[in-house]
Amino acid sequence: MALTSEEKQILIQVAREAIARAVHGREAPAIDLDTIPDTLKRDGASFVTLTEHGSLRGCIGSLEARRPLIVDVRENAVAAALHDPRFPTVQPHELGDLKVEVSVLSEAQPLAYEDAEDLIAQLRPGVDGVVIEQGWNRATFLPQVWEKIPDPHQFMEHLCRKAHLPLDAYRDPGLDVYTYQVDKFEES
Repeated sequence: MALTSEEKQILIQVAREAIARAVHGREAPAIDLDTIPDTLKRDGASFVTLTEHGSLRGCIGSLEARRPLIVDVRENAVAAALHDPRFPTVQPHELGDLKVEVSVLSEAQPLAYEDAEDLIAQLRPGVDGVVIEQGWNRATFLPQVWEKIPDPHQFMEHLCRKAHLPLDAYRDPGLDVYTYQVDKFEES
């Protein structure tokens, strides 16, 4: 889903306003779907990432498109600020230091691979977001994570840890792997 710069700006504003209201205990603003571009009304999957002074402060998202993109961004923004279990709730005094980034995801595609080396060879660092699933265990890393973990083997080990699987679970042919790409943009 290709977004215009205007549509990206609308999503950033919706995320920022929803976060500001949520940290003050108010509901996110209603969205009048009649006044927004059609692209933002279509079902879409997004992640909202919050950073503070360059450090991760919250990141929550959706892997499947199940609601209008603009609603998905609004809800994920509030969740990233208030419900990321890795961080305390964002406080009002932090709002000025928060930077909001939105990633709009393409549909995840299954990745067929023969073995761990074939899997590693097919991954495109910096391009692909990766989802792994085994039983009830599931985790994803956005393509941006490659900036911090550029080695594909280490990337997959960290992703396995995130999914509460053994670090070498990516070597198991029973692991389901999916890839997706993102359109990432942030506040200026």
